[in-house]
Formats: sequence, structure tokens, C-alpha cells
Amino acid sequence: MYHYVRDLRKSEYSHIKGLDISSFRRQLDYLQNNYTFISIADLTDYIKESKPLGENACWLTFDDGYSDHYKYVFPELLSRGLEGAFFPTAAPIVEHEILDVNKIHFILASVNDIHKLVDELGLLFYENNLSQNIGKSFDDLRIELAKPNRFDSAETIFVKRMLQHALPPVWRQRFTDLLFRKYVTNDVYAFAEDLYMTATQLSEMIQAGMYVGSHGYRHLWLGKESKEVQFSEIERSLAFLGTIGAPVKEWVMCYPYGNYNEDTLEILESSGCLAGLTTRVGVTDLT
Repeated sequence: MYHYVRDLRKSEYSHIKGLDISSFRRQLDYLQNNYTFISIADLTDYIKESKPLGENACWLTFDDGYSDHYKYVFPELLSRGLEGAFFPTAAPIVEHEILDVNKIHFILASVNDIHKLVDELGLLFYENNLSQNIGKSFDDLRIELAKPNRFDSAETIFVKRMLQHALPPVWRQRFTDLLFRKYVTNDVYAFAEDLYMTATQLSEMIQAGMYVGSHGYRHLWLGKESKEVQFSEIERSLAFLGTIGAPVKEWVMCYPYGNYNEDTLEILESSGCLAGLTTRVGVTDLT
């Protein structure tokens, strides 16, 4: 499961949590020597007809639709005769906007002192009297959300969760945009143009044998949204896939943030979804 794969030596944002292309090539070398790569056709045959996948089966997936995937990943896979599965979020490509999740990534990559960012978020929180709106203080939320994981410190996780889902939508969007414009750039349109692939590039990749599936329309935590919002997210994403020539029958869903609930599964089943991908660490159990 890959996200940012880029030439970090040439990147202005060298602190972004990405994989350098040279490291990606070394990983592919290792995987080719130790695993059996599968395609969407292999996965479909396994799910529908129980055909074996081969020893140490491995499926390469790439999330979010970054231009890095077109510039670096796509040529590398082609040169090796490998199929990758790409899961772009539709809104950035259709509407030329930056996803809040990516704004958060680049804010964090642009601020050297995470404690300063936490303090600034706290000041915004109290200036706008959000304790009354949420029913919790800033410190209450910090105790609840600041839980480190294998990638991020407690403070980094706290900033992410506050701006991803803990704050009311209007405020998290407002704070994220304010911090992005302060620490990254005011030219949001140009940044989006550079960050994401185009529909034409995705179509080219499909024609060359890559798989493209759904990653939602706006990269929402689906399991935290109403059934109506989830339905709209999935329906609009499928409409986008149809415009670029991607399959919309027996298709694959990649859950943003790995998050879903029973409503999500019901909508996907009624929409002809073949499989869903989450972010649980471990060897995949397809039973």
C-alpha cells in the first residue's frame, strides 16, 4: 500500500512522509524475488471462482491519485511488466481542489515545531469558542486523541485527528485552509495541479494495463458519515471512474483512512463492488 512515491532529492517538501523512488525500486526488486505479483484479474478469479493466487501473493496498490504515481511509479511498473492498482480520489481531479488530508500532510511537512502547531490550533479553538460547540475543552480532546502510532508522535496524531474529523466540518475546513495558506502556499489551484494526476493520465494508465478503482469522491472517513453522504461519495466516485474508462462493474473500493461501517458495506454490495481495501496491518485474509 503506497502513497507518496517521489524523488525526495528534488522535492521542496523533503519532510513529507514519502518514499524515495530509489527505495521504491529496491522494494520492487525484493518483492519480485520473494513474492508472486497478482493482477485484478487474478484477484477476481480468486474471489469468484476460488482460483489459487500463487505462493506469497502480493498486490501493489497506490492511493490518492498523486502525479508522482504517473511520473515515477507508472514507468517503473511498465518497465518490469507489472500491474499496479491505483485508487485516486475524484474531487481533486474533477474540481482542481486540494483534499484536506493533503493540506494537513503539507502543513505538517512545512512546520518544524509540532508543539508550535498544537499551540496555534489551541488558540484558534478558544478564539472561536469551540468548547461550547463541541462540549469538550481543547485539553479534553488532546487527552482523547493524542495517541502515537508507528508512524507519528502523539502531537502529530492530535493535529491530524482534530483537522480530519474531531472538529465540526466548517471549522476544521476553515482552520486547515488558514494553516495551509500560512505555512504552504496561497496558490491552492496551482498546488493542486502539481500534486494530482489528470483524468487523461489515468486513462493512459488504464489503457496500458493498470487498474484504477475508487477511493471516494472527497476522501471522507466514510464510517463517520451518514448513509446518504456515503452513498453520494461512492456514486460520484463511480461516475468519475466511468468517464476515464475504469471498470464500474466488479470494481474495487479502497476506503479512505481504511474507515467504513455496515452502511458502507451495504452500499458497496448494492453497487456491484468486488472487494474493499482497508489499512489493517498484516497478511490479508481473503476468506
